[in-house]
Amino acid sequence: MPLRLVFTVTTDLNYDQRMQRICGSLARAGYDVVLVGRQWPASEPLTPQPYQQHRLHCRFTRGKLFYLEYNLRLLGYLLGCRAAAWCAIDLDTALPVWLRARLGGQPFLYDAHELFTETPEVVARPRVQSLWRRVERFIVPRATRTYTVGPALARLLEQRYGRPFGVVRNISRLAEAPLPPAPVAAPENGFILYQGALNVGRGLEQLLEAMPHVNGRLVLCGEGDLSGALRTRAAELGLLQTGQVEFRGYVLPAALRELTRQATVGVMLLENQGLSYYYSLANKFFDYLHAGIPQVVIDFPEYRALTEQYPVADLVADLQPATLAAALNRLLPGGDAAHYHRLAASCRHARLELNWQQEEARLLDLYQAVVGGKRVHGEP
Repeated sequence: MPLRLVFTVTTDLNYDQRMQRICGSLARAGYDVVLVGRQWPASEPLTPQPYQQHRLHCRFTRGKLFYLEYNLRLLGYLLGCRAAAWCAIDLDTALPVWLRARLGGQPFLYDAHELFTETPEVVARPRVQSLWRRVERFIVPRATRTYTVGPALARLLEQRYGRPFGVVRNISRLAEAPLPPAPVAAPENGFILYQGALNVGRGLEQLLEAMPHVNGRLVLCGEGDLSGALRTRAAELGLLQTGQVEFRGYVLPAALRELTRQATVGVMLLENQGLSYYYSLANKFFDYLHAGIPQVVIDFPEYRALTEQYPVADLVADLQPATLAAALNRLLPGGDAAHYHRLAASCRHARLELNWQQEEARLLDLYQAVVGGKRVHGEP
């Protein structure tokens, strides 16, 4: 029988593209994969995947009571499972996964999708940050293998804990069909696209303030803590009434990929509200790149390193509305057509080298080293 791997998240499984890539690749490599996530009040039915999926129902939806309830429910579920190895995604699921692995004597892996203790929501609350730092100090040294999403975060975690962190970047899968040639100028019927959570620290408030001075419209895909406030501010600025800003809500990955290909410019804006954002390497950067569209990106280390090698984006030093408006207008109709063409052409070259097929090999090597191809004693 194939070796079973269990992964745990607190996200809605339909929209977690990183876990869809990881679990899909491992399933296609012959592992029996189970991904455990959260049932949200508005969750749609699970989309078919080549691995097993399970959602946990919780009474509480946020805050301390949610994390307590979810971890207890997760532990109860895991105690009824068997696996060759167990992987916690970030700290918010790590304790029950570590305990289940310890009870069964199997390997425990820790996948740091972000630097959880340095996210804006945690940094803003010192007592909460202190608690999660204690969890991190407990979990990381006890993991059989650790890995994260980018080289900068890996170096930081290695310095903090004196142990190696592997890197499996969250990069889009290279589609078989090639992109059409790079346009000679920004398409007239396109739009600016933001995809991701509508949360604090994403530069979205500043982006809305910039829009009255931008020669284009903005489409936002996703929801989050700022969903209501952003819609209210967009209405106050008159952006909803004129159609210059559109909120699409949650969009399933397949539909989002198609929408991204229709966009003119992507945006990836973060505020320096913690080391997690500063050293981030977001999947949307690669999603825009694979769609062949130039983007406006905050000038943080990982994005600077990539754009120096692959000129696919314009970096902005700050998130002032005037700065954002100038950067966006340069890539929109009426802007610098030759520059737009150069970035779009570079996207088409970069996607051949920056793709999930390259990262997949690292992922499979990592799990092969942990569980191999032999059955773990005492497990099916």
